[in-house]
Amino acid sequence: MKILIGSDKSGFRLKEAIKSHLAKRGFEIEDCGTQDMEHGMPFFEVAPVAAEKIRSGEQERAILICGTGMGMAIVANKYRGVHAACVESAYAAEKCRAVNNANVVTMGGWIIGDEMGCAIADKFIDTGFTDNLEDWRKEFLRMAAQRVEAIEQSIYGA
Repeated sequence: MKILIGSDKSGFRLKEAIKSHLAKRGFEIEDCGTQDMEHGMPFFEVAPVAAEKIRSGEQERAILICGTGMGMAIVANKYRGVHAACVESAYAAEKCRAVNNANVVTMGGWIIGDEMGCAIADKFIDTGFTDNLEDWRKEFLRMAAQRVEAIEQSIYGA
C-alpha cells in the first residue's frame, strides 16, 4: 500500500518520524507537503493536494499533520468523499477507521509525540472498516455509511 502524507511546518518533525517508521514497515510513501523547514507550505495548501488525491481515487488513505491537526481536518473535509478525523490517540485512530471509515487521519505536531504518532499511523493503516466489531454494529455501520453517502450526494450532486 502506498501512503500519502503531508504536513505544514508545525507538523514537519512528526511527519518525518512517521515517514521513517512507515518506510521501515515497507510502505511506499508519497509526501505532498512541507519538504524542509525553510520552505514550509501552510496547512491550507497541503490539505487540498491530499484531499484531491483521495477524492479522485489516486490515493486510498492519507496522514496529514499541522500544529493541532484541526486545520488539516477542516480543509480536507471540504472535499467530497474525504472523511478526515483529527485524533490524539491510537485508540481514536483505530475507531476512526473501524467505526467511521475515515480515509484521512490528522494529528497535531504540537500535541503528539513521535512514538504516539507512529502508533496512530499504524492503527490507521492496519484497521479496516468494521474490524473487530460486533455483527449487529457492522450491519448498522454499513447502513450508516450509505446514509452518509446519500448526504454527500444531496450536497454535491450525483
